[in-house]
Amino acid sequence: MRALSVGLKISANKMAEPIIQAHDLKVVYNVGKSNEYLALRVRELEIYPEEYIILFGPSGCGKSTLLYCFLGVLPPTSGELLVKGENPYKYDWRQMQNYQRNTVGIIYQAFNLISSLSVLDNVALPRIFANDNRSEREKKAMVLLERFGVEKQAKKLPTSLSGGQMQRIAVSRSLISDPEILLGDEPVGNLDATSTKQVMDTLMEVNTHDRKTVILVTHDAKHLPYAHRVYFMKEGYVDREMVNPERDQIKKIAKGKTIMTEVEKLARLYPYATQEELRVKSIVNYITQDITFDQIERMEKLVQLCLEGRVAEEDVYSALIAPFAAGGIEIPPAKAAVMVKKIEGILSSARNIRQYRQRRSEKIYTQSQDERVRAIRREMLDLYAGQVTPGDVEMMENMIALRIAGFIQMEEFENFLKNGREKNGLNFGSHWARVLSRHLEKLIAQATHL
Repeated sequence: MRALSVGLKISANKMAEPIIQAHDLKVVYNVGKSNEYLALRVRELEIYPEEYIILFGPSGCGKSTLLYCFLGVLPPTSGELLVKGENPYKYDWRQMQNYQRNTVGIIYQAFNLISSLSVLDNVALPRIFANDNRSEREKKAMVLLERFGVEKQAKKLPTSLSGGQMQRIAVSRSLISDPEILLGDEPVGNLDATSTKQVMDTLMEVNTHDRKTVILVTHDAKHLPYAHRVYFMKEGYVDREMVNPERDQIKKIAKGKTIMTEVEKLARLYPYATQEELRVKSIVNYITQDITFDQIERMEKLVQLCLEGRVAEEDVYSALIAPFAAGGIEIPPAKAAVMVKKIEGILSSARNIRQYRQRRSEKIYTQSQDERVRAIRREMLDLYAGQVTPGDVEMMENMIALRIAGFIQMEEFENFLKNGREKNGLNFGSHWARVLSRHLEKLIAQATHL
């Protein structure tokens, strides 16, 4: 099996000066009024040429506020912001116009295309204000439309296009003046999954091929792997910075910081967690697991491949016991055998649940439906250390059928397992009731996504 791990990549490029620097930057809304609000406070921030930076966090955390400071439309209340060594808020109107035309470009969540203009004219529009003649600006616009695969829409009006097409046209417009920095304010927030990938891949190409500095605002953790670095924002401040080990780094990494710590790895799994919460998760992982976090990470990738059908279930065991240096997970054979059995059990039971639900929705009731429920019951009771009677088995199968069909909730099933005989329960006790009911929920969750 091919190695699954990656190391932190450090660029061999000559170290450049930061293209953006912020120091003690604050933005306060409604200064001096009763509803005065501190929206942004950034102590230190540096972004380097050709970096792909993501400002990440929930709504209202200050990420868009910071982005619009970079754009030159939101003056900081205090502190220092330098772009290419200069404070844009000290520019006169002509200098600011040049800055917003040639230094920064922006893509919005709303496409902001003019519905009465053709696609070609929308893209070429910024060059009208730069006094380009018509043929020159249309030639530049057409080159960009061809590059991003929307040249066939050049003569159409934006209202006839899909969201993904409109956003790629918006990207083309943002690049027509060849800015050094491209800003994106939730540019895929209104798009479906296919269009989102197309636009995100386009931004990646702008960063890698055009060598533009890209700064993206998002609250979607799926986008984090695109970035060189991520600034996690919370309540108006930068809570932490995370380096992406899968991209060549442009910013110089301090000595001792080139190895991704377990806390940083956890940050990728729990992007909204605070630094303190990540430290707690790290300690809990240490005291509850007898395998390393690196092994867990590889195991997650292996299970993902298995769920996608890209790794046969019979090959899972080989991957589990293979040496870590060879790309395996290096689990002892006996333990690996148990793990394989659990994985096979979960996937088999999840398939049974999915098939049971499908047949029930089609009002098909056959003996195979009963067998599916029995298989799930057997898989669950393999976990149980106590004894059951034939009557218990029948009652349990009835309740499993009700739960996977959605007629009862998880709490009702757990109480059924926990309660005594006088309450028509199985008297399994609180511990086993919790273990088995949670296990059934895991099977149901897997069935939903198969």
